[in-house]
Amino acid sequence: MEAILNNIQKSSGRGIAAPILLMAMLGMMILPMPPVALDIFFTLNIGVSLVVLLVCIYAKRPLDFVVFPTVLLITTLMRLSVNVASTRVVLLEGHTGTGAAGSVIEAFGEFVIGGNYAVGLVVFAILVIINFIVVTKGAGRVSEVSARFTLDAMPGKQMAIDADLNSGLINQDEARERRDDISAEADFYGSMDGASKFVKGDAIAGILILFINIIGGFAIGMAQHDLSAADAVQFYTLLTIGDGLVAQIPSLLLSSATAIIITRNSKPRDLGEQVFSQLFKNTKPLWVTAGILGLLGAIPGMPNVAFLSLALIMALSAYYFDYKNNIDEVLSGEVMDAPAQAEQVAEQQKAAENKELSWDDVKQVDLIGLEVGYGLIPLVDRNQNGMLLNRIKGIRKKLSQDFGFLIQPVHIRDNLDLSPNAYRITLLGVPIGESEIYPDKEMAINPGTVYGELQGIKGIDPAFGLEAVWIETNQRDHAQTLGYTVVDAATVVATHLSQLLQEHSYDLIGYEEVQQMLDKLAEDSPKLVEDLVPKTLSLGTIVKVLQSLLKEAVPIRDMRSIAETLADNGTRSQDPDELTSYVRVALGRSIIQNIIGVAPEMPVVTLDPALEQLLLESVQGASNGALGIEPGMADRLFKSLEQVTQQQEIKGEASILVVAPPIRAYLSKLIRHTIRGMHVMAYNEIPDNKQIKVVATVGNEAEALETP
Repeated sequence: MEAILNNIQKSSGRGIAAPILLMAMLGMMILPMPPVALDIFFTLNIGVSLVVLLVCIYAKRPLDFVVFPTVLLITTLMRLSVNVASTRVVLLEGHTGTGAAGSVIEAFGEFVIGGNYAVGLVVFAILVIINFIVVTKGAGRVSEVSARFTLDAMPGKQMAIDADLNSGLINQDEARERRDDISAEADFYGSMDGASKFVKGDAIAGILILFINIIGGFAIGMAQHDLSAADAVQFYTLLTIGDGLVAQIPSLLLSSATAIIITRNSKPRDLGEQVFSQLFKNTKPLWVTAGILGLLGAIPGMPNVAFLSLALIMALSAYYFDYKNNIDEVLSGEVMDAPAQAEQVAEQQKAAENKELSWDDVKQVDLIGLEVGYGLIPLVDRNQNGMLLNRIKGIRKKLSQDFGFLIQPVHIRDNLDLSPNAYRITLLGVPIGESEIYPDKEMAINPGTVYGELQGIKGIDPAFGLEAVWIETNQRDHAQTLGYTVVDAATVVATHLSQLLQEHSYDLIGYEEVQQMLDKLAEDSPKLVEDLVPKTLSLGTIVKVLQSLLKEAVPIRDMRSIAETLADNGTRSQDPDELTSYVRVALGRSIIQNIIGVAPEMPVVTLDPALEQLLLESVQGASNGALGIEPGMADRLFKSLEQVTQQQEIKGEASILVVAPPIRAYLSKLIRHTIRGMHVMAYNEIPDNKQIKVVATVGNEAEALETP
């Protein structure tokens, strides 16, 4: 209970601190303040300004003091409030002498400038010029430029983070942290662009307050308090200059803090460390400067002691930094003689031999991998404007949207065992495709109808197996006029990768991905997920169902319909194949949409009723539920289906075989790898409102009905 009360008290204190500070500033502007209070607030103002300046100096990077714009505004308002309060006291009590506004103002008016208001005006003018013309104006310009360039660089930085994430160099948490840093950096420099105007306005306000106090004090002293002109000038000018100096010194400190924080780079290093590492890392400038100062000191009539002393200090400093840099290099192993290097290598090898094996030495295989020869490294190197990383990112995004689950990053590495221009695509550590490309050329693909030949290196499109020619870039327009499809080397690799990932999409989804999909679904339908897993079905069964759907190129984006179907039929059967059939019926409209789009008619191919009945009896009579079909009959059936598929491709229509539900899965497994482009659907998967056009009936030849 005590801890809870303490937390409440702390929270309450933090919550009312800002309103109390604002009320205090308003009070200083409205209510009269005694000289003692002015001394306290002026001293506090100087102390806070010093703290802010030192925080800016010791901050590792600008984002470590991201609240600086707000602090700058608050300190500026506090100083102006004290100025208003001191102005009131100066004008009301200035006729009593130079101590009317407190000891701090009197000290700056008497001690700092020696009681001479002419000197005070000059010193004040110099401070204002330094603050307003040099520091504030420069800091404001740097703030403006930094804000503009930071905002312009945001898209490029975001793309770099996405590229690192796609290539596996960083994980999701690191990417999120970098994005937060970029957003915070943009907010900080945008705020600093406006905050620098506070400092500029404060400097202008200091000048105006000075003249107002002098003119107003002179008039009040002579008109209301019967002071002589000399006394009025003496009292009010010294008080005003003391007040202005007390205000300008914190203002100059904060202007310097603004300039320091805005000119820092984003690397997390201490300012002193940066200065010494960059200014004195190379000691040649120190040696040259020492020599020049020594020559000047040797000239008769020059201040020899000053120049020679400084030359000696420079030479000693250069010697010290040379010695220190050599020690640092030796300690870091950068400078080491050959025997020492050999000894160190031997010790490292001995340590490696003595180290016990652990699970850290067992490397997990990459789910998706891309290995490239050294000649293709520029394609995947962002420092060399490699375009392949962005293409791969686009592929992952497109496939994730099409399939309905997140495609994991592609891990890219070089492989010296490959030829320089070769690449290899792996899945779970096993190669599933490889080819050879020419990064300085473009591939002209023959789509089947071209009107001429091209001079170049003959090849094959690795994604679809079409004839192709590698041509020079300047032949691109000519090749396109001949009917060729021309793509660059990065597109060839990206298209090949996309095609292979589509063919092996069922290998890309596992327990983790399915659990993520269920967690996402649970955000909108928690009861559905709760009743499905693990009450009705196990997670492994759902994984097998989704993998079966992906094997037949059925997207699993509609996870809600899939989960509802599994929940409804999971009590009837636990067989993944049977559950897949139920899900396909629920997704029938989506399946047809992916095949024929919004076409009003659905062209289908059917089996002869006698052949279909024969296949049904074969499935029902088999003990293992397999489809028993005589090899000769299967060969004739596949040839007929392939012929129909080619005819449909010529007409530009999809090839869809519609069969009875019990034999759909078996025929699909047989046809999937033999007839490219044919889809196998069951009668009950076609929605009632879909028009069907039978374009062919296969298997009505007499020999097709022969039994084994």
